[in-house]
Amino acid sequence: MNMNQTSKKLELSLQPGTSIIGKWHKNNYRITRRLGYGAIGAVYLCNFNGKQAALKISTSGSSITMEVNVLKTLQKVQGNGSLGPSLLDVDDWQHPGGTRCSFYVMEYVNGKDLGGFIQSHGDEWLGILMMQLLGDLQKLHQAGWVFGDLKTENLLVASSPPRIRWIDVGGTTQIGRSIKEYTEFYDRGYWKMGTRKAEPSYDLFALAMVMLQIYYPARFDKGNHPEKMLMTKLSATPQLKKYYTPIKKALYGTYTSSEQMRRDIASLIMQHSPKAQKPTRIGQRKAAAVKPQHSFMESIVILVTAVVFYLFHMVFI
Repeated sequence: MNMNQTSKKLELSLQPGTSIIGKWHKNNYRITRRLGYGAIGAVYLCNFNGKQAALKISTSGSSITMEVNVLKTLQKVQGNGSLGPSLLDVDDWQHPGGTRCSFYVMEYVNGKDLGGFIQSHGDEWLGILMMQLLGDLQKLHQAGWVFGDLKTENLLVASSPPRIRWIDVGGTTQIGRSIKEYTEFYDRGYWKMGTRKAEPSYDLFALAMVMLQIYYPARFDKGNHPEKMLMTKLSATPQLKKYYTPIKKALYGTYTSSEQMRRDIASLIMQHSPKAQKPTRIGQRKAAAVKPQHSFMESIVILVTAVVFYLFHMVFI
């Protein structure tokens, strides 16, 4: 069960066509549909001046203020706001029923869910996207925060070029405090693999569970022996064989930083990338016969090259 499901949900249901006019800035947001809800409020797709945006509304003004501060922090950390949605507006609104609400408006990230993207584009993208996510987490951790409620539902892959985007920062918690919002499947406390203290290793456990969940979309129960269950599922997933060691380290809390896990995954990607080998004469004849079919593998080489560039950027820029 999601911790959010045990919390009091927002007692508001905004119908499509509803106009949210900010008390202070007077911007008019027309509700299109609900995108989701969390522990403190609901997120709606809305239209503002002909453009799409995401509006999160809640009866808890303090919680909205906290999330806004997180978004501002992310924008300062990354510069262009790509760690999370760009913040567009913050305001209050009086519900016709009399309830006072606070809301903020952010960039609407239009992308594909992580599992669907991997299924459509191939398993080789998993390591590349996880490296990018780990790089982003490293910046967040260095700024003094952990993501907290890291799960596939809070991740989208935006295209051109493919990049993971975070779409809900409601669980983000300052390092050293107790995790305030989590989803049991991704929570190491639920699996009896650690505490709910906000620290980098908490996010890394959740990231390992994200990698598992891609190949177990219906998830799985912890059973009577949670640790054994995790190791069994990991060992039984051929697509994750290459990443077995870093995933296991993340599950056991061995890593103290996202950078350590990112480097391990980068090393594994390079080890398993297509390499020029000295073929035998028979191999040369075979290669000549199938040369026109190598476009897919050539594309992988391009991806690996991109990874090398990304590593250089992360380490030296």
